[in-house]
Amino acid sequence: MAPMYDHPGEHAADDPIRLLAVRDTPLSLDEVHRAVGDAAAGGTALFVGTVRNHDGGADVAGLGYSAHPSAEAELRRVAEKVVANRPVRALAAVHRVGELGVGDVAVIVAVSCPHRAEAFDACRMLIDDLKHSVPIWKHQRFSDGTDEWVGAC
Repeated sequence: MAPMYDHPGEHAADDPIRLLAVRDTPLSLDEVHRAVGDAAAGGTALFVGTVRNHDGGADVAGLGYSAHPSAEAELRRVAEKVVANRPVRALAAVHRVGELGVGDVAVIVAVSCPHRAEAFDACRMLIDDLKHSVPIWKHQRFSDGTDEWVGAC
């Protein structure tokens, strides 16, 4: 999928939503961190979701993420809700799709706010709403040969 606001400079000057993307390539912590840099922010919170080696007592061998074509539009809606409800100076969210192995980065979200407590709160809201609302599905493959699909990731 083509990313929206894929570079920190590609946003309106007053738009705190700096980077949104659903990608099939590895994600960059540095890119996301740079995107939320803001001189007026006293706190930046960043969350990184990785593929773990187990789920529900079973060993995970790998997984694949699939996204509905509306995923980026829904990601924007989620980001706009966070910005409307929290004092966000800058926000970024990227999610990977395709085949991932244990330890691979699947999602990175970050926010900058005037104070650290606000940044933690906004970051939690962003990742929780993303996982609940953005139509991205996880197909887990277990080491015993079984697999399962998981709703929103």
